Amino acid sequence: MTDDCFGHPRLAAIYDPLDPDRSDLDAYLRVAEEFGAHRVLDIGCGTGVFALLLADRGVDVVGIEPALASLDVARAKPSSERVRWLCGEVTALPPLQVDLATMTANVAQEIVDPDTWQKTLRGAYEALRPGGHLVLETRDPAGRAWEEWTREHSYRVTEIPGVGPVESWVQLTEVSWPLVTFRWTYAFAADGQVLTSDSTLRFREREEVETDLLRQGYVVEDVRGAPDRPGKEFVFLARRT
Repeated sequence: MTDDCFGHPRLAAIYDPLDPDRSDLDAYLRVAEEFGAHRVLDIGCGTGVFALLLADRGVDVVGIEPALASLDVARAKPSSERVRWLCGEVTALPPLQVDLATMTANVAQEIVDPDTWQKTLRGAYEALRPGGHLVLETRDPAGRAWEEWTREHSYRVTEIPGVGPVESWVQLTEVSWPLVTFRWTYAFAADGQVLTSDSTLRFREREEVETDLLRQGYVVEDVRGAPDRPGKEFVFLARRT
C-alpha cells in the first residue's frame, strides 16, 4: 500500500515544500553524467523532482510511481511534458532499453516484502540495456537512524504559500528488525485538519543487497557513501551484464 504522505492528495501537494533541500540528488546527477546516460528510468519518482532535473539536462526520462496523487503533482509542474510518467510498479513496465535506472532516497527501503524486492530488482534489470546501470541507496543499519525519529528532533512549522502554516513531526512506532515503522503527523492551521502517514522501511546490510543484486544477474561495480550523509548510507552501482 502507498503511504499517505505520497498517496493522499493534500499531503502529496505539500511534500516538496516540506522537504525543499534535495541536494541528496546531486550525487545521482553526477552518476548519470559519469555513465553518459541519455535514457533514465526513475523508479519511485514521487513528485518528479529528480526526473525533471534530468529532463532539464536533456535526458530522456521515464518516471514510474505507484502513488497517483504524487504523479498528479509531478504532472502539474513546469516542463513536465518532457518526462514520460507511468503510474504503477517497475514489475509491470513496458519494454524499455534505458542506460540508467535509479532508486533515490527511501525508495529501495520502502520495498519491504522480500519477494517484491527481488521482482523489483529484476524489473529494473529487464528495463536496462545490456551494460546499463542501476544505482540505489539504503541506510547503513549501523547508523541506527531511527533513534532520531522523534518529535523532539523533527518538529517544525512550515509556512506554505496557498496553504498556510503546517506543523509536522515524526515519531518512531515500532522496531521489528529488520523493519522500522514510524508515523508522520501534519497539522494544518488553516482549518485544523490533522493527517497522519505511517511508513515502514526495511534495513538491509551491505552484504545482503550485494547478494540480491548478484542473484538477479547484476555485476556490483561499486558501493559508495552518500556525499551529503557520510558514513550513513550505502550507494550501490550495479551493471546489467
